[in-house]
Amino acid sequence: MQRIHIIGGKNHGKTTLVADLVRELTGRGMRVGTIKHTHHHHELDTPGKDSHLHRQAGASAVGILSPQLDALFLTNADPANDAPVAKEARYQRLLSAMEGCDLVIVEGDTQTSAPQLEVWRAVQGTAPLCRAEASRILAVVTDDPIDVNIPVLPRRDVPALADWILDRLGTC
Repeated sequence: MQRIHIIGGKNHGKTTLVADLVRELTGRGMRVGTIKHTHHHHELDTPGKDSHLHRQAGASAVGILSPQLDALFLTNADPANDAPVAKEARYQRLLSAMEGCDLVIVEGDTQTSAPQLEVWRAVQGTAPLCRAEASRILAVVTDDPIDVNIPVLPRRDVPALADWILDRLGTC
């Protein structure tokens, strides 16, 4: 299973691009998983509900099975020593739950060694991230004029963008 990150500044269109790519790729018969990376804490469970109480009691993992969706809450601490689990190990835990997916698209996380595409919009007034650092950014996705030393892919052509990603990652 391959993984690619869609990165970019706030309001540059990451979520919209991820959704467009998911629609395009699933329309081709691929199984696509997504992960939303955030550096902010968000309580994903509902305080006071059974699953939340299980976590508060010390469960390292709590699953929820419902007729429509399943969810798994994993603590971010190693049960052996309560130390934080390394981020790449956390990705591997999530990816193992996405077994059967052909591709996983991660929204966000510039601090990874995994391949990245930067979505950029000139109207936001910020410089492209690919100029600021030596990185794993493979290309910039934009419909705006830009001068960078990596490939620039048109945002408006999602099928061509999907082809480029699949070709670059060697995914069927």
